Amino acid sequence: MKLVAGTLLAGLVVLATGCGSRGGEAEGTLVNISAQGEVSKAPDVAEISAGVTTEGKDSKAVMQANAEQMDKLIKAVEKAGIEQKDVQTSGISLSPRYGPVTSSSGVKRPQITGYMARNTVQIKVRKIEDLGGILDVLTEAGATNIHGPSFSIGEPEPLMAEARKQAVEKARARAQSFAEALGMRVGRIVSISEGAGRGIPLPMMRAEMASADARVPIALGETKVTVDLDLVFELRD
Repeated sequence: MKLVAGTLLAGLVVLATGCGSRGGEAEGTLVNISAQGEVSKAPDVAEISAGVTTEGKDSKAVMQANAEQMDKLIKAVEKAGIEQKDVQTSGISLSPRYGPVTSSSGVKRPQITGYMARNTVQIKVRKIEDLGGILDVLTEAGATNIHGPSFSIGEPEPLMAEARKQAVEKARARAQSFAEALGMRVGRIVSISEGAGRGIPLPMMRAEMASADARVPIALGETKVTVDLDLVFELRD
């Protein structure tokens, strides 16, 4: 049995000679090919983080004011159509604020002069056309920090299936090229293994949305879904 390894992306070919075939093993020449398929689509899910920051001299009062402000923000978001399952607290913090204080001896030393509380939530927007409006709601509800958005595909499996199909077609075409060069023909696929698929944002602008009053325009771009396959083909005389 001969083994021919070919990498589709790098174009590297390595030849290796093996021993005779055993029962259950493929006979003849094998070609090992790595191929990648990719499909791009405008994203349909967005995630953003929004936070509330409050400051004051009393730590308990600062935390209480922060909790009230965040409660108002969450209720506003839910009223705007975001389900409870799509709003998740991602961080709460309370930290002291320091300032120079002069002692009776005239020495300036740092002392706690107040406190700052932060509360942040992650929000998933499943109706992408509502994203601009949700950002408006957050600012109107008192959000002091907004980060994002990050885009993704809500149901990536159909795109991954198309990417797999592309990868197999690319690998088969490369196997055919090896077969022709060796004066052989492509037989069956001996094995297939798949690497982890992934979604990658692309910097190409396909669409633009805005809230009703056009305060927050959103450029969607595209998200690329890729699948990496390793296939072993049998080449026959």
